[in-house]
Amino acid sequence: MRVKPVYFLLIVVLLASCGEYNKILKSTDKDVKYSYAKKYFEEGKYSRSITLLEELVPFFKGTARAEESLYLLGQSYYNSKDYLSATEMFTTYYNTYPKGEYAEPALFYAAYGLYLDSPDPKLDQTKTYKAMAEFQRYMEEYPQNERSEQAKNYMFELQEKLAQKELLAAQLYLNLGNYMGNNYESAVITAREAIKSYPFSKYNEDYQMIILRARYEYAERSTLETQPERYRMVLDEYFNYKNTFPNGKYMTEADRYYKRAQSKVDALPS
Repeated sequence: MRVKPVYFLLIVVLLASCGEYNKILKSTDKDVKYSYAKKYFEEGKYSRSITLLEELVPFFKGTARAEESLYLLGQSYYNSKDYLSATEMFTTYYNTYPKGEYAEPALFYAAYGLYLDSPDPKLDQTKTYKAMAEFQRYMEEYPQNERSEQAKNYMFELQEKLAQKELLAAQLYLNLGNYMGNNYESAVITAREAIKSYPFSKYNEDYQMIILRARYEYAERSTLETQPERYRMVLDEYFNYKNTFPNGKYMTEADRYYKRAQSKVDALPS
């Protein structure tokens, strides 16, 4: 089977490239290695630039290339989507050179890497909290920089992710009902605390509706002796919802709870 000329040329180029890279790896000339690390970075061959820079950064400490090499390593990690390592390098850079040439972008990308690495709301949100702390730090250090507005917007996004996590927790308590305890009350407490913590969240109507649902479901499953008081609590939560969201998306459902609870209260002996 004959190899087509174009494929043959590609193989030759690849072999030459690998041969060049292996030769650079074996070189003892740090200056040559650094020039190739920058070359590979510009060519988008980030794994190669990372390999070279990981060797060179410790060597360049205390030299004129210390700042640039450390920042370049952070950018190499970032562009290869290893955001955790990128954040570590950018944070190290900023803490080492707070007045350095790349201090401002290093601090921003340290936060942005954590932002990109922030997990699904169902998972642990440690990285989300860290990203918010880093964005806050950036805004305090560079309030007038054009990226400060970006940092603020990213913080709002991360807050909404935390708010969504609380919504999922409240919904879970509601779904559990009376299983192994009064989970309805836990749903109410979780939703109320979320409203306090995230007063401008887009999920506030959902929180309020979970509270109303929890009060209603708990009243429905209560003993005859305790139902009157608990149905009155349903009415209270209905008016809380209606007054806060007069044109709310759950108004039909809320009205249904209200009519049921009111009929129960009206049936009580005067």
